[in-house]
Amino acid sequence: MGHRLSKIYTRTGDDGTTGLGDGQRVSKDDLRVETYGTVDELNCAVGLLRASLNERHQGEIIDPTLSRIQHELFDLGGELCIPHYRILTPEYVSRLENEIDEMNEQLPMLKNFILPAGSVPTANAHLARAICRRAERLLITLKNRDEDISGITQHYLNRLSDWLFVAARVIARYDGGEEVLWVRQDIDKKL
Repeated sequence: MGHRLSKIYTRTGDDGTTGLGDGQRVSKDDLRVETYGTVDELNCAVGLLRASLNERHQGEIIDPTLSRIQHELFDLGGELCIPHYRILTPEYVSRLENEIDEMNEQLPMLKNFILPAGSVPTANAHLARAICRRAERLLITLKNRDEDISGITQHYLNRLSDWLFVAARVIARYDGGEEVLWVRQDIDKKL
């Protein structure tokens, strides 16, 4: 792998195209490229979340699981970059579901919408969740146009956004903070 990445610039993309994993050239604004680019952005947001965690989070389920998720997102990006390639399995999704259930057991029932706010790690978890939802929307559009996309990838992103939401709630509690609840703003009363 080191030899493949020894030269960072190749100039092959100067014409506005990029190479997929199977060697075919497509426009850099191709929906497939946009989708795996957004998965890459999500992976960066997960990295930012990890960097913002403090010592209380490090030994808990959050950081080690985020590390695994970053590798899984790289796998997912590979699936999207290489047509007909499959690596994600249903176990990727069921593992997230089990972790959601485990984290959710320690949380109080959610009775109101919460704002993506609070501590920096909590806000970073919500940012990653929002990017994950965008990646999911792009993936669905791509899947509707290209039968080659595995349904597992869609299930994975859907479950990952749920995981990130629950993780944000857990992180808020680690930080001793309360979730910031949404309060409906009544504009008519203010006028």
